[in-house]
Amino acid sequence: MNSNTDRFYVITGGPGSGKTSLIEALRSRGYSSSVEAGRGIISNQVAIDGPALPWRDPMLFSELMLSWEMRSYHLAEQSSPPAFFDRGVPDVLGYLRLMNIPAPEHMRNAAIKYRYNQIVFIAPPWPEIFRQDFERKQDFAEAVRTYEALVATYTDLDYRLVEIPRASVEERLRFVLGTVQLY
Repeated sequence: MNSNTDRFYVITGGPGSGKTSLIEALRSRGYSSSVEAGRGIISNQVAIDGPALPWRDPMLFSELMLSWEMRSYHLAEQSSPPAFFDRGVPDVLGYLRLMNIPAPEHMRNAAIKYRYNQIVFIAPPWPEIFRQDFERKQDFAEAVRTYEALVATYTDLDYRLVEIPRASVEERLRFVLGTVQLY
């Protein structure tokens, strides 16, 4: 345990489940937040025709995600509490689980070292809002499998998952802030 476990909250879930909209709502209310690693890396790698794309080199992609998440963690240490993360270090392990790639020891070590609040918010698959786009090539079935891999990963790491209701952004915002007693 470290001093950040009380003030760092992860919001995770499969693609297209409304996580980023919720993070943006929290950011607009003045809360510290991170930017999702996967989308940022894909955007950057596509721009330079780089190799670290999930459809080119999933292991290299996961290494960049780990680095991004660790940097986000360190940046949050310099911000006012609380901080909300659009995914966290354990999501890298969840991605590898989804891809049936064994997680290297250093990634498992990172998930132990970079701990968040025991409460982890997870957005369930939501077909009504799911959309594919330039960076999100997964179909809805893969979004469901991603959700399942994340549930297993966070559970294995002894986090307590709290499912975010399928509701408006404002209702989800109130739910999250109420759960962490900030509302």
